[in-house]
Formats: sequence, structure tokens, C-alpha cells
Amino acid sequence: MDGIVVVFDFDKTIIDCDSDNWVVDQFGFTDLFNQLLPTMNWNSLVDRMTKELHSQGKTIEDIEEVLKRVPIHSRIITAIKSAHALGCELRILSDANMFFIETILNHLGLKDYFSEINTNPSFVDEEGRLRILPYPDFATSSHGCSLCPPNMCKGLIIERIQASLAKEGDKKTLIYLGDGSGDYCPSLKLKEEDHVMPRKNFPLWDLIFPNPIKIKAEIHEWTDGEELEKILLQIINKISL
Repeated sequence: MDGIVVVFDFDKTIIDCDSDNWVVDQFGFTDLFNQLLPTMNWNSLVDRMTKELHSQGKTIEDIEEVLKRVPIHSRIITAIKSAHALGCELRILSDANMFFIETILNHLGLKDYFSEINTNPSFVDEEGRLRILPYPDFATSSHGCSLCPPNMCKGLIIERIQASLAKEGDKKTLIYLGDGSGDYCPSLKLKEEDHVMPRKNFPLWDLIFPNPIKIKAEIHEWTDGEELEKILLQIINKISL
């Protein structure tokens, strides 16, 4: 299906947890994280936590081992492989970070199924410490969107994706999957021929459900990996008819 682009959120959509919280919790830094949360934005706080991990003697390899244990529904993996096999282009749009996402995808053998990962950049500094940075577009100036966190407006990124697809000339249908409040803004940017898959009883669904008329795209709710796979493949097959 050359005309279908599937855009996945990552945390609580592809994997069944928040990757930042997973790392913090697994290393026993939950109390410190919660103590600092009211004083810092999320992105800066995760960077601060990696500094704490490093100061406690934890290595990049230790973080990788923890990330390899994140919970994921097996049917999410088959859904990704099936959508790719059907010719869909797959992308990730996430407010996690590149190191966490790539480590998990590489471990699962899924990285090469995605043509693009839009997320907060990360790097290992000269001391061997993992650093997390804000998304480049919004690092020096505010995106001005009241719906989104300061470091990332997913709606603006979806608009960029839409513009780049339009330049290619061929008509493309977007399928957007997400769970969080940060996925509401991009859902509002979707067109009538597009599809949005909010995870039921999660913040995105809670935002859409009271006033679904604000969403131009067709709405398909899902609860777990099995339902995600079934609904996603149904949408792909319907579009391709």
C-alpha cells in the first residue's frame, strides 16, 4: 500500500509503558523523580535523571539492559511487521528520546521497519553519560502551541510530514496511533481521508471522546496489542480496496 503512512507514538502505544518512567523506576529513582517533577520540564528532568544514574555508577550498558526488558504485547510486533509487509511506510513520532527508542527497537529487531523516527535527540558525552536534549525545532524558540509540552509540538511535526508527502505528488493516507495528551494536537491536524487510533481510556481518548466532531479523521479506538493489530490491518485493507 504505497499510499499509506502509519505514524506511531512510542510509549504506551508500541511499548506498554512509559520508557522514561520505566528506566527511573527500575533503577529506584522514582522518589527523586517525583520530587523534582514540579520544578522542571519533563525533558530536562529525564536528562537530570541520567546524570544521577551516571553519578551512582550506572553505565550505558546498564541502561540498555533495563530497556531490553520493557513490556510489549507480542501482537504489536506482528502488527508492525504486517503493515510493513503490506507496503505501508512506518514512522515514529514520540516525546521519548532516540537512545531509548532505538535500543528497544534494535532489541526487538524492528528498527529497520521504520523510515523515520521523530523524537528528542540524545547522545553519549565524553564521560560516558547519556544526555537527553529537546527536539531541535523547539530548542531555541517556543512552538507557541498551548496543547503541547514546551519541548515538542507533535502537531507541527505532523504538518511537516503532510507537507513533505504532498510534495511527493502521490496522494497519501495517514493512520495515526497514540495514547497521550500530546497526541491530541496531531490528531486535530489529520484530514477527512485519514484515520486516528486512540488507545481507549488513555488521555488522547479522553480528549477526543467528549467532542469527536473536532477530529476530521475517522476514529478507531483500541485497548491492547491484539486489538491494535486487528484494527490497523482492517484499516489498511479497507484503504487498499
